[in-house]
Amino acid sequence: MSDDILLKMRGVKIDGKTGDDWLPIIKGIDLDLRRGEVLGLIGESGAGKSTMGLAAMGYVRGGCRISGGSVEFDGIDLAKASESKRRALRGKRIAYVAQSAAASFNPAHRLIDQYSEAPVQHSVMDKNAAQEDAVDLYRRLQLPNPDEIGFRYPHQVSGGQLQRAMTAMAMSCRPDLIIFDEPTTALDVTTQIEVLAAIRSAVEQFGTAAIYITHDLAVVAQMADRIMVLRYGDLVEEAETRTMLSAPTEDYTKSLWAVRSFKASAKPLPAADAVPVVSLRNIDAAYGPVPVLHGVSFDIYKGRTVAVVGESGSGKSTAARVITGLLPPSAGEVLFNGKALPPNFKRRSKDQLRQAQMIYQMADTALNPKQRIRDIIGRPVEFYLGLKGRAREERVRELLALIEMEPDTFAHRFPGELSGGQKQRIGIARALAADPEFIICDEVTSALDQLVAEGILRLLDRLQGELGLAYMFITHDLATVRAIADEVVVMQHGKVVEQGPKVEMFQPPHHDYTDLLLSSVPEMDPDWLTNLLDERAREGKPLSTEGV
Repeated sequence: MSDDILLKMRGVKIDGKTGDDWLPIIKGIDLDLRRGEVLGLIGESGAGKSTMGLAAMGYVRGGCRISGGSVEFDGIDLAKASESKRRALRGKRIAYVAQSAAASFNPAHRLIDQYSEAPVQHSVMDKNAAQEDAVDLYRRLQLPNPDEIGFRYPHQVSGGQLQRAMTAMAMSCRPDLIIFDEPTTALDVTTQIEVLAAIRSAVEQFGTAAIYITHDLAVVAQMADRIMVLRYGDLVEEAETRTMLSAPTEDYTKSLWAVRSFKASAKPLPAADAVPVVSLRNIDAAYGPVPVLHGVSFDIYKGRTVAVVGESGSGKSTAARVITGLLPPSAGEVLFNGKALPPNFKRRSKDQLRQAQMIYQMADTALNPKQRIRDIIGRPVEFYLGLKGRAREERVRELLALIEMEPDTFAHRFPGELSGGQKQRIGIARALAADPEFIICDEVTSALDQLVAEGILRLLDRLQGELGLAYMFITHDLATVRAIADEVVVMQHGKVVEQGPKVEMFQPPHHDYTDLLLSSVPEMDPDWLTNLLDERAREGKPLSTEGV
């Protein structure tokens, strides 16, 4: 890391347009970044992390403006520079790695062609040289079959591989600065290790400065030399990483550090003669000719939570699709309160459909942006319970109160007027609107910051206690498992490799795969990733079992 300051942001103010008014998003923040330094930006949703990261490129989203301050990149004020000047820098000297690689790549073009685009357009190298360089970077980032993987399309590689391919693409012009915007949020823990190791290696090899945006404190501890904590567009605290972790000075920062304290209330064990709400019995399932599930069996009882964990592609969400009837099994059966369910949802009665509901990972895409909240919740109230008019409106108000959202404030709003955590609460209310016995929670906290995620977990725990709900909780976050689960089912390659009560599952001895998952959970220790990589290298163990 050099003493030479590459990026100097002074008094940056950014406003967002609401109706005829401009409201402050960033309220006058200073930021310095030296060459070769990695700066972590953390804070809850709405803190301004991504807005600051984009401003470092001289860019703001639609409906926003830089209303004050300067953004000097290597002596060039990007806030005042022409658009052509900024475009000449973006991709060549400043690069951006987005949260979702799947949404960032063009699905119609091969990876290597998309890699080559920036260096060719910026006259850094010709296409043949760019393709040779791509193979070299794929090898450095430890992508499998580096000579061949670039000739695949985005859908033909795994999520972790695609994220590393996007990191390679950002490095194609050897930029001075890369903004990493939550690049591992949606990845399982073992895949996350591969991506973090690849990012850190690339930054170190090329001496690239980086801004690493995340809400995961353990992750930022592995990546950043220095951390800035933001809240509501203001700077709360700034310090070297080790100092910040060992001795945060502000109460808000301390609350971020202590957020993993939540543990769900203890629940009694099911009676010996209790009938599970949901039972999977020797389920096989396939997508076309490709088998995905192999003899999967587990039970979920009333008032209890079964966490289903495993890497991407392990079969977690496929098992949920089988339960809901979206994917009929090729063998085995699903029982609901001891009675077999029709394998296809089209053959299930309205009452059978009502009893099993789902809360989705991405509330942004799960809620109709053109419907008001009262209609989003009211539709299943009317469809399943037959309530109309005033009775429907009263039930919507009851459900909003149940999820701790003021009916008079939120019923008339659209999803775009809500925060991420509020949207997820609406997703919960919509599931509750059918008055179900069983709810599938599919990665419902993975896209949320830790403070908001804790609030969602507390809400789900309270609702389970009040309503006696059974939960299937699909997650790759083992900290969430520790907080919310009663039983744990570990899946790998479509099979259940281990299952049992949470207390037993977190105690050794473990199945080798369970041990791999548990050892891959980042810790609040800046040396954790280095020590883990050294240990895995000495023992010849893989970082993950993610397939090509």
